[in-house]
Amino acid sequence: MGARIERISGFDALPENLRGGVVAIGNFDGVHRGHQAVLEAALEIAGRENRPAIALTFEPHPRAFFQPDRPLFRLTPAPAKAHLLQALGFDGVVEQAFDSAFSGLSAEQFVEKVLVEGLGAGHVVTGFDFHYGKARGGTPETLGWAGEAGGFGVTVVEAFGDEGGSVISSSRIRELLGQGELPEANGLLGYRYTVEAEIIGGKQLGRTLGFPTANMALSPAVSLAHGIYTVRFRRADGSLYDGVASFGRRPTVDKDGAPLLETYLFDFEGDLYGETCAVSLFAFQRGEAKFDGLDALTEQMKRDEEEARAFLQNVEPLSPLDLEIAFNRAEAWQ
Repeated sequence: MGARIERISGFDALPENLRGGVVAIGNFDGVHRGHQAVLEAALEIAGRENRPAIALTFEPHPRAFFQPDRPLFRLTPAPAKAHLLQALGFDGVVEQAFDSAFSGLSAEQFVEKVLVEGLGAGHVVTGFDFHYGKARGGTPETLGWAGEAGGFGVTVVEAFGDEGGSVISSSRIRELLGQGELPEANGLLGYRYTVEAEIIGGKQLGRTLGFPTANMALSPAVSLAHGIYTVRFRRADGSLYDGVASFGRRPTVDKDGAPLLETYLFDFEGDLYGETCAVSLFAFQRGEAKFDGLDALTEQMKRDEEEARAFLQNVEPLSPLDLEIAFNRAEAWQ
């Protein structure tokens, strides 16, 4: 993945070595192919002008700030987003607190305080639909004028469509993941959808059945389809393992439990408790089902393992980004 990305808490904390950079601005939830068009434009300019490449993102997601009672399925919480930006080649990500004070900045104040004084931006790259400042008062057009006055370049990237011409959006990908349409979701992302979390203890039923699992409690807002997935599992040291994972409430043994992602790693022995790991989803094998006893469940788990092993034998990366996060065993996911 290259050098570890610098995560900066707010525009006023930017280290001096990252000032004057090319700044890509957006929420970038999912870092999907539409986002990548903006991000890659920033990287190309940064390389050409020998400037650092910086992503300016917002925490929490602005929608969560304005609609706190409406749960938001974040495709990429801040740590996962930083890992993807690192894999793309960014030097730093500014995780700007999106609060009352920040949302109250006028468009002019946003340019002056954030872009000019805070980041010392040499060039700014945004998507075609970017708005900034209080009440979304700033537009790509006004940003261009501000850049001329403030001494920084501005590049606006047009909408990026999929192979059918439809605009790629985070909300569309969320819907596909909730419906179990993993191939289409991964195609729009440009990489295998990946979650990361700390490994926690469970009831160890899988161990007694011969299928010990690494368990993750994902955010309650995550609305992945419940069922069985073919996956690749990355430890914190960068090592990768193929596996099969169940996401759901375990109807055969614990129908009222909170949803868990339980991953059985092939050919692995060891203790993962307390380690933050990542799971990349390659295929949706089947929906969650209730079985008539543990024997029937165990037989189905054996079939699930066989299917997952066969599927993963011949998979190829979807993109260079997919290669970095789901195939490259040499670099640590840190």
